[in-house]
Parts: sequence; structure tokens; C-alpha cells
Amino acid sequence: MSGASNTALLLRTGAIIALAAALEVAPARAQTPDDIAAGMRLFRQKGNCQACHGWAGDGRKLDGQMPDGADLRVSVLDRDTLILLIKCGRPGSGMPAFDKFAYSDGRCYGLKQADLRAKNLQMPDPPSALLAREIEALADFMLAKIVGKGPMDRSNCIDYWGSDVQACREFAK
Repeated sequence: MSGASNTALLLRTGAIIALAAALEVAPARAQTPDDIAAGMRLFRQKGNCQACHGWAGDGRKLDGQMPDGADLRVSVLDRDTLILLIKCGRPGSGMPAFDKFAYSDGRCYGLKQADLRAKNLQMPDPPSALLAREIEALADFMLAKIVGKGPMDRSNCIDYWGSDVQACREFAK
């Protein structure tokens, strides 16, 4: 498959993401503190999103070996687009698909594994597959605490953790 075909697919995927991002940002669903905590656990543990996006979702990470993830704190993604990106990842980038069957039946961008191979697009394996309800919980947590929340500062850190934890002390009062 030619480099032009790979470029065309990436441009098409990027256009879908850009179009969705240009739409009005949907507010996060009303959540209980338990919902937020469950989403945070998925972000930090099962999904291990912090490995690439940093503990605060700002792209600052501790492990220099993992791919650099986007700064989600300045993102304008809406809920549906965020769910799509978590479920399907981004072919040819470091973002894995967390849906176990993402490229088995064309549910993601109309592509199957054979299409990705033919276009020489790699999809990294996620740390763990997530169920649909987990993907939604993760997206809702991210919308409540990370996406569009601006640069991390002491106030945002305290809001993120729910109290003035040790991590927040690196930020000036």
C-alpha cells in the first residue's frame, strides 16, 4: 500500500476527529462522587491513560518510554467523540483502541484489521480492553475532571483529586 493511501486514511480520520471537535462541547453527565472515583480508577489503573497523557491528562508523564499523549486539558472533544477515540484509538498513532473488537467488524472508522495491515497502519495494544460501560465511565470522568479544564494549577489539582494532596504542592498557592 502506498504512502499516499496511508496519508489519505490519516487525513480522513483526522478530519472526522476535527469535525467532531468543532461541534459544541456537550456537558458531562451529572455524576456522583462514586462515578467520578470509578472513572478515575479506569484512567489511572485499568486503562492506564496516565502512562501517555500524564496523571492530570496534561501530557506531562513520568515515563519517557511511552508515547506522548495529547494534552486533554486543552481539548474541546465532546462526549461522543471522546468515546469514539477511546473505543477505536487512532490508527497510525500511539493511541490504542480499548474496544476488544474495534477492528474486527468495521465498527471503527469502517476499517477492519486487514484494512489496517494493507495500509501499514499500526495499532498499539491497550493495557487492557474496556467494556462499553467502562469506556463511557472513563469518558464521563475525563469530561468532569480533565477535558477542557485548562492548564493544571493548584486549584485544578485540588479539584482533580478532591483535596489538597501531595501532588498539588508542586503548584504555587
